Amino acid sequence: MGPPPVVTGISPKEGPPGTRVIVRGEFLGNKAQDLLGLTICGCDCLLSAEWKSSNKIIARSGPCKGRGDIIVTTRSGGQGTSTVQFRGYHETIGPMKESAVWVEEAPMQSIVWGRRTLSPTNYQQEDPLGLSVEGNDKKFPEDELIELFGDGSGDLTSEKFHPGWFLLQHHHATTLEDLKAGLAYLRRKVNSQKEGQLSFLKANVGAVMEQLDTIMSLKDQFEIDMKSYGSDPTEKLEKAIKQSMSEANKLFDDVLARRDRADATRNALAVMQRYKFLFCMPINIERNIKRGNYDLVINDYARVKNLFKNTEVEVFRKVLEEIDDRIGNFKVLLRNKLEEMPFSLEERKKIIRNLVNLDIEGDPAWDAIVSHANYLEKSVAGAVHEHLDSARINSDDTYKSTPINIKQLRTQKNNANNSPPQISCIEAICDIVVEQLPDLWRLGQSYFTGQLHVAVDVEKQSHFKSLVLSSMQHAMEAMKNTCSHDVEAPWLLHILRCVRQMYASLIHLDLPSDALDIFGSFILDLRIQCLVALFKQGADDITALSRKEMWQIEYLNEDCSVTKLPYLFEEIVLKISKHARETIVACGPREGPLFNNTAHQMFYHNTIKTLFTSFARCLQQLAFSGCEEAMDNDETSVSQLIGSPSGFKSKTNKQQGPTWEQCLLISLSNIRYTLNIVLPRIEESLKAQGYPELSTAVGWNSDWTQLKTLDSAVLDAYLERRCDPLVGTIEPSMYLGGLEWDFDTEPTHLKPYAQEILANLIAVHAEVRRVAPALLGRILTHIVETIAEELARLMSCVTQFRPAGIIQARTDIILLRNALQAYSTSRARSFFEEALDAIPQPVSREDRTRIDALLSKITTCMRLQLLCLVRDGTENIRYLTADPERVTTV
Repeated sequence: MGPPPVVTGISPKEGPPGTRVIVRGEFLGNKAQDLLGLTICGCDCLLSAEWKSSNKIIARSGPCKGRGDIIVTTRSGGQGTSTVQFRGYHETIGPMKESAVWVEEAPMQSIVWGRRTLSPTNYQQEDPLGLSVEGNDKKFPEDELIELFGDGSGDLTSEKFHPGWFLLQHHHATTLEDLKAGLAYLRRKVNSQKEGQLSFLKANVGAVMEQLDTIMSLKDQFEIDMKSYGSDPTEKLEKAIKQSMSEANKLFDDVLARRDRADATRNALAVMQRYKFLFCMPINIERNIKRGNYDLVINDYARVKNLFKNTEVEVFRKVLEEIDDRIGNFKVLLRNKLEEMPFSLEERKKIIRNLVNLDIEGDPAWDAIVSHANYLEKSVAGAVHEHLDSARINSDDTYKSTPINIKQLRTQKNNANNSPPQISCIEAICDIVVEQLPDLWRLGQSYFTGQLHVAVDVEKQSHFKSLVLSSMQHAMEAMKNTCSHDVEAPWLLHILRCVRQMYASLIHLDLPSDALDIFGSFILDLRIQCLVALFKQGADDITALSRKEMWQIEYLNEDCSVTKLPYLFEEIVLKISKHARETIVACGPREGPLFNNTAHQMFYHNTIKTLFTSFARCLQQLAFSGCEEAMDNDETSVSQLIGSPSGFKSKTNKQQGPTWEQCLLISLSNIRYTLNIVLPRIEESLKAQGYPELSTAVGWNSDWTQLKTLDSAVLDAYLERRCDPLVGTIEPSMYLGGLEWDFDTEPTHLKPYAQEILANLIAVHAEVRRVAPALLGRILTHIVETIAEELARLMSCVTQFRPAGIIQARTDIILLRNALQAYSTSRARSFFEEALDAIPQPVSREDRTRIDALLSKITTCMRLQLLCLVRDGTENIRYLTADPERVTTV
């Protein structure tokens, strides 16, 4: 935008309407097309404006009166301002003077004797004071006169004449002496007029004498004519006029006769033309119907009826009967077309208007509404039959849609050949509703607002509403039945998008709320169905994670190690929840929040449960997948002294893999990490996305019971694989070689069963430490407790101890108790004490000394083994001597 125009000068500064005004200023436009407006004193003068340059415009003033601004408007600068003003005034002008406004040309009345002036051109009167106005070149401002005298006027002929106005307008510069002389002149003139006719004759004696001479000459001429032509000259004049008229008629008789013949011919042709229109009407009706010119047929028929409706001519009546038959067939044709579909709304209105103009019986507009509603329902039923029934006929088995990835949905939906018949059916129904329901609604609105020019039956409004509701209900039920079949989640989301688009187009129709609620409730149910299907697909993906487990351990810290399985589970849950929030939870037009309803919140909680249940099932499948193969490859003994398998080979995979025990440990670690880290993190993420809080759900904490139960089952399976064989070898190893506790041989080391217990525990410790260090406490405490219970049972079964046997037994139990103290529970410690109580106390003080020495020796010899079972990471080994009050540290 450029600067606004500014008017700084005009020439002239005042004038009557039509004055040529030169406007000067700045920024008055870049070209002629840039000038949009020009007003002078409020009058539009753009039509007469002539743009010269950006600083000059020439125009003609309009019928303005008084002072006003000159406003210029340009396309580039907008409306401008003015620093000067133009004054317009209306002057008294004669009929021979050019003027831009209308001037009444009636002659002015003279103030002398009330007679009219002799010449109409003498329009302006002389000054009544008889003074000259040459010295009054500068006029008195008219706006000031208006302020002084209001509605007064300076015109002598005006009823509102004011002397003050007249003097200021014509003699504002005249001196007082001249005004007094003018007043004296006016008085003399008035007095002279009061002297009467004698003074008038004296003043006009010359004119009176001329008139008398003219009358005398007229008298002399009349006497001469009397002598020449007689006393009645008009008789001869009358005969001459009659004779001239007779001769004139003789001259024009032929012309008048030809005119009469032409009029008769013209009338005959007009009648023939009128009858031709009547006789050609039947064939014209057929021709125009074929061409689709229905309005022309109706107009011609109305014209014929107006012309020949009351004719008594038999031929005309027969033609009219034939025309009526053709019009009857035409009415039937229009009625059939009104019931045919598809037709645009404007075409249907046109047909209804044609039927109304033909005065057809019944209510064609209402018939059109009913037929349109019936066609809509038939179209929906036809779409269902075309896409679903045909698919069942062409295939022996029920069609099942191929599972697809959500990312591939857009590519596959563009290919109509890949769409399942359910999807194609719903798309077709949505298209039918979008195309036909608006026309049905608008047609009904036009009917009840009187736009169709038919008699409106108000009682049919409820019937029309039921028609619309029935059509929408039928379409909704067809889509709902189609969605009830087995449809994958991506296709359900595609259906939801299609239905939402259809619903948005219906909202703009201003339909009643109960009509929109039909599809609104369907969309709500569809959203729930999509949510369930989407989470079901997520559950299937989670179940399939078992095929992606490679048993590769990632150490998160010193005590925690997991595989990628919990991360993949969390990724699927968050991905599904995010996709559901963007497509399902997000509200469309006229949709409410999904989780405001308690029942919907229960649906959501149940769908989330399916994800956790699927992951628990996946973990269970992975944990116990090597059970049978491990049993097949198991050997008779698992004693570390005798030897045991370090792994198992899959029947299907000949490569070496993790043992079943290692799989159990990894599964335990994954379970604990999921319970402690992944599930709370998922709960917080879902809460941040706007989902209902899971912690408030009824029984939510119990939903993790399945994982906890699985954790216990996996732990029991591992303990069964490690603890039971280990404990089962204690008694055979204790009595290996047939030795009893009543021997006399001096003990020098631990018996083989105690060494085997330590070796087996070290092997289990190493296995657990390598796979899941955090599980050491849970596993070893259970194993140690079982070992202590078995030792207490075995020692209580010994019937006889000798001193050497006492020393050996107490040394074994004390060393095992002290070595396993880090993983001993109170119950395990009580079993160790029970075992020691079952062994007799040393006979002498020397035996106690021998036990202490033997413990010190064994501790030194087995330092490496004992360090393997230290829990706190230090290298100090604590043990109890034969005297429980004394503690020795090595």
